[in-house]
Amino acid sequence: MTIINAQFTMKQSIRFYNDHEVRAIWSEEEGKWFFSIVDIVAAITESPNPRKYWSVHKTRLKKNGNELTTNCSQLKLTAADGKKYATDCFAQEDIEEVVKTLPSKNVTAFLDWFTYSDNTIDGRSKKKAYTLFESGILESMKPGTTESLQQIHAFLFGGLYDFAGKIRTKTISKGGTMFCRAEYLQQNLEAIERMPNNTFDEITDKYVEMNVAHPFMEGNGRSTRIWLDLMLKKQLKKCIDWSMIDKKEYLEAMRKSIVDAQPIKRLLQSALTDSIDDRELFMKGIDYSYYYEQEE
Repeated sequence: MTIINAQFTMKQSIRFYNDHEVRAIWSEEEGKWFFSIVDIVAAITESPNPRKYWSVHKTRLKKNGNELTTNCSQLKLTAADGKKYATDCFAQEDIEEVVKTLPSKNVTAFLDWFTYSDNTIDGRSKKKAYTLFESGILESMKPGTTESLQQIHAFLFGGLYDFAGKIRTKTISKGGTMFCRAEYLQQNLEAIERMPNNTFDEITDKYVEMNVAHPFMEGNGRSTRIWLDLMLKKQLKKCIDWSMIDKKEYLEAMRKSIVDAQPIKRLLQSALTDSIDDRELFMKGIDYSYYYEQEE
């Protein structure tokens, strides 16, 4: 095991996989991220003690002559109590190999997420979503417009769906919920666009109405949550810390929003932050946004 600290900057990152934190720290010298293997073990196994689980597994790998353990670096990462503790970490390329040795049914799904896999449309669109922050496209958009939502959708799903950025012409439903009928969709979108978006309540009402409209054949939630944050950022200098919103509570509040917007307003209000230029917060928001769409 290598103990390294001096060459590492204070730049740390937290991504989320199925509501589990995966911490990482940046090595300026090596130009790469190192990830906490204990966090990953916690995310993909059902172990009540992931640290012990990893310790036993690491010992087993050594006994079997697996040389991956020699690439393990013990780095100080910030824990939930705000203190820093030495944590076993691997660089990305080693993480991919170490994870494959874990006896878990979730290995493939995790690696698809971790490597932004091209195996699925979700994986490929999520990879696109991560680049939105640096693209500058969001800054040029007019908040609250149908056009800006179409631009977001086209960016996420361009080359993946032939309807990327295009308003649907068919009536759709999901989970027993019927969305706006196709023949009324265009006039509904025009009405939504005319809705004001100057206050938190106005912005949330507009978001709820756009969710009911569901203008695309697929990818509505992922696109509209970014659209919501765009309005909040431009109008209120705020955005949502999506990691503070539980998936089940969010989905239930959105179902209720068709007749009562107060539950979703309370959830969103509680997660408001002024960290609108925080790249890691944006990345974390994308992780959660895609997590909300995963089937249970």
